[in-house]
Amino acid sequence: MTAVGAGRRSTVFAWTRFGVLIAFVVIFLIPIYVLLVTSFKPLTEADPGQAWNLPQTWTAEAWQVAWEKLAPGLWNSVLLAVPGSLLSCALGSMNGYVLSKWRFPGADVLFTLFLFGMFIPYQGVMIPLVQLLVGLNDLTGLQGVFYGGIPGLVLAHVVYGIPIATLIFRNYYVTIPDELIEASRVDGAGMLRTYWSVVLPVSAPAIAVVIIWQFTSLWNDFLFAVFLTGPTSWPATVMLNNIAGAQATPYSQQMAAAILSSIPTMLIYILLGRFFMRGLMAGALKG
Repeated sequence: MTAVGAGRRSTVFAWTRFGVLIAFVVIFLIPIYVLLVTSFKPLTEADPGQAWNLPQTWTAEAWQVAWEKLAPGLWNSVLLAVPGSLLSCALGSMNGYVLSKWRFPGADVLFTLFLFGMFIPYQGVMIPLVQLLVGLNDLTGLQGVFYGGIPGLVLAHVVYGIPIATLIFRNYYVTIPDELIEASRVDGAGMLRTYWSVVLPVSAPAIAVVIIWQFTSLWNDFLFAVFLTGPTSWPATVMLNNIAGAQATPYSQQMAAAILSSIPTMLIYILLGRFFMRGLMAGALKG
């Protein structure tokens, strides 16, 4: 009877846990349901009072209008997020490698100073950042490139992304056995050769974490984009904010545009998500 009772309790617990998980999934999917059904409604049906109702007349007109309005911003977001993520990843990887495997006097102090950059709010650097980018425009003679263009926005996010990227890579690289680094030195490999041939090939989990983190941060950026770019360089977040009607709010167009703007980040999570937790937890018990 004891074994039977334990088995029943285990079954009840398993079904209870399954039910709780299903409840959380349903709660999580409710906003997505509202987004989808509203995006297929004509403007006459798209209002808060009918948010839960299925469309009486299904139409993709809102998707077409949303795409036409959002397409330039989506392309600007690609030009922002892809190079910004890759640059942050490259710089963070090299910093983490040096701080974890090629120790030098003051390395811990430098690493601590890197981490301080994670806690500086965007609002606190907005004015000096604008002044810096304006100065770069004047210095290079490239008006509208650094301040008012995508390159300046990429630069701001890469600098802001270096601390978190360095932290992730440093924590990951401390899990790589020092014997591998010593063996490469014995074989005559220098710092860069060891990094390229030994460390980088096993860095996939950390790279996935940084790419997901930075791509999401850059793609969802609004504050820097509003302050540092002009209308021709606005990313999808700013364009999405500007989809509004003069007399009535086009809810169906806004919902369709919100789904369109979220697809790239979802794809990144789907493609790289299996590495995310592994890379994020690396070094948690060491270093």
